[in-house]
Amino acid sequence: MSSPRERILERASILFHHQGYNSTGINQIISEANVAKASFYQHFKTKDDLCVTFLNRRHESWFNALSEFTSKSENAQEKILASFDFIMHMNEKENFRGCSFLNIMSEISKEQESILRVIQSHKNDLRVFFSQLIEDELLATHVYLLFESSIIESQLFESNEIVNKSKTIVKSII
Repeated sequence: MSSPRERILERASILFHHQGYNSTGINQIISEANVAKASFYQHFKTKDDLCVTFLNRRHESWFNALSEFTSKSENAQEKILASFDFIMHMNEKENFRGCSFLNIMSEISKEQESILRVIQSHKNDLRVFFSQLIEDELLATHVYLLFESSIIESQLFESNEIVNKSKTIVKSII
């Protein structure tokens, strides 16, 4: 059996991703992780602290998966196009749940700055990912925006149709 901290993180990850941040209470996490309340607070002072840890972990695992998925690409253009295939892969794997970062961003207040900073950092790293593949800054931003909007639209309509169209657009402009 994993440690209480790991069980809390594993359960919170599932619940935040499927139910949303605000719909997931600390008591539910504690109950489903099978830990004592004191154990929860020993590892996380607040639900926001838990969320920051979850998002940092999600960032690392998501970028590792993106890197692995696109690693077979022979050049920058193929890598960019493969990143859109990665969206489709994740949509199928996670039942079109979308971006954990954007989902949580839509639920937090402006006072939850620690969570917002992690979300901004994740999105900035994604912008850097594309800018390292595309020298033209405006074009890199355009591809980034198509990538982001593809995630949102595919979640909204539970379809990869817009991702495929975005990939076709990107192929024509790079």
